[in-house]
Amino acid sequence: MSPTTSRAAVPELPESVSAFSGQRLIASGSPVDVALTLRTKQQHGALIFNDATGSQLDLNLSGSDAEVSARYAKKAEEESAPPARGRPKLGVVGREVTLLPRHWLWLEQQRGGASAALRRLVEAARKDSEGDDDVRAAQDAANRFLSALVGDQAGFEEATRALYARDREAFIEHTQVLSSDVREYVFRLAAKAMG
Repeated sequence: MSPTTSRAAVPELPESVSAFSGQRLIASGSPVDVALTLRTKQQHGALIFNDATGSQLDLNLSGSDAEVSARYAKKAEEESAPPARGRPKLGVVGREVTLLPRHWLWLEQQRGGASAALRRLVEAARKDSEGDDDVRAAQDAANRFLSALVGDQAGFEEATRALYARDREAFIEHTQVLSSDVREYVFRLAAKAMG
């Protein structure tokens, strides 16, 4: 198994999550706090969302409270562990890039070689599109959440169109049929898109 495959198998633990039963917010906070709350309230069928991305995720509620706490505390410790001594792992990922010969020629003439030049170009492009990327990420997060929770309800499509059009008034209008918990959460996710 390659290193990238093993890393992909263990998803990164979000800082905070929120759990919904229907359109009611049951719990919000760290994954361990939400998992323990769901166990206490016996809400094993709740939908859980990453507060940063709006993505749905699963929390393993099996075992005792101590086992659940230990499971998520261990994951949090692993993710926040200080770097090991020695040469740092740069997180470099090798992938194939297909360019025309004139592109390769130009890249090879750049300071630091082709890889360094490509990294500089990507970083410059990221900085140039940062605001647009934030808006798109907020729209996608809000859409993911709404799709998972109320995607089959009336007004969903209209709310989604308003979200991507950045039409705040129409978005408010088409989300009025949702519970206050869902409206508050989706507006928090969409904040950067709605200005």
